[in-house]
Amino acid sequence: MRTSRWSRDSLSYSRVGPSLFTPLIRGESSEKSRLYFWNKLASVGNTTVSNKSKITNQEDPAQKEQALGLQAFVSNGINWPIVVWIAIVHILALIAPFYFTWPGLIACIVLAFATGSFGVCMGYHRLLTHQSFKTYRPIRWLLAFLGGLSGEGSALTWVAQHRKHHAFSDLEGDPHSPKDGGWWSHLLWFMPDFGRKWNRDLLTRYAPDMVKDKMMVIMHHLFLPSHFMLAGALFLFGYFGSEGWGLGTAWGGWSMVFWGLGVRMVYVLHITWFVNSATHLWGYRNYETSDDSRNLWWVGILAWGEGWHNNHHAYQRVASQGHRWWEIDMTYWVILLMEKLGLAWDVIRLKDVRKALPQ
Repeated sequence: MRTSRWSRDSLSYSRVGPSLFTPLIRGESSEKSRLYFWNKLASVGNTTVSNKSKITNQEDPAQKEQALGLQAFVSNGINWPIVVWIAIVHILALIAPFYFTWPGLIACIVLAFATGSFGVCMGYHRLLTHQSFKTYRPIRWLLAFLGGLSGEGSALTWVAQHRKHHAFSDLEGDPHSPKDGGWWSHLLWFMPDFGRKWNRDLLTRYAPDMVKDKMMVIMHHLFLPSHFMLAGALFLFGYFGSEGWGLGTAWGGWSMVFWGLGVRMVYVLHITWFVNSATHLWGYRNYETSDDSRNLWWVGILAWGEGWHNNHHAYQRVASQGHRWWEIDMTYWVILLMEKLGLAWDVIRLKDVRKALPQ
């Protein structure tokens, strides 16, 4: 099993160590022990992948920035608001089976598509991050708002982190590469507290266009309140709903909250996290890229087209991610529908990009 460790002196990256508690056994400092513990934990579940794209460049400023980020984690510890937030969402999902109603399940499915496909896949990813198509400004804001309700953070931070991922995909500046561990790439990567300055620098460097949009900044600050408002709306819908559907009581209200918020968010969170982890570990490749991106059929279907990840890394700005006839991309279908309705234009297609490439 490979493990990851950052050298605090040289800010360099290397694979080391047989034991989770090696620094403690050696009597090393508690700060160094914490750094080693968390990097070891992040490597649990790691899977051997190709090393050909693991390029080391000690002069790369992004590597130094990421190393400093890990030092900030050692100094500041865990980002407890995020950890508590994720824990609460999962607790709600665990309670949900005891409050089952058909309207609750329907709300879960509808909101999963609205926040996952519309919000994250189409809004956060293809529109705001890669600018694969254009639309009216109010629609941009609506998609960003829906993306925020997915629970994955505001559009500002999501776009910045994802652009950084593409800049250093499976290299040492990548925020969530499986080369640093399967669990790290799936969910541990956003739990360290890198500090406010680090986050401000991230936005300035990778999402300056987003920061200039005042509405995006407002939604960034309203990320948590928007979820409380949605929870309140779901509860009221269940409380005043028809008794014939199992609603009309406080029990029905909680059913809407547990299913429309808890179960739905757990599904959207994990299926999009699998794009970060699973599609850089398993699957097939249509294109030779410099990273370890893969196409994974079940992520492609369950994540509304995002699982055809090797296709996406080969042609990042293309609006469609399914490049073969059987690679289903529901999010792209919605973009095409918007184009026909006059709500989207300048949609970047695969054939146009291929024609533009030098022969």
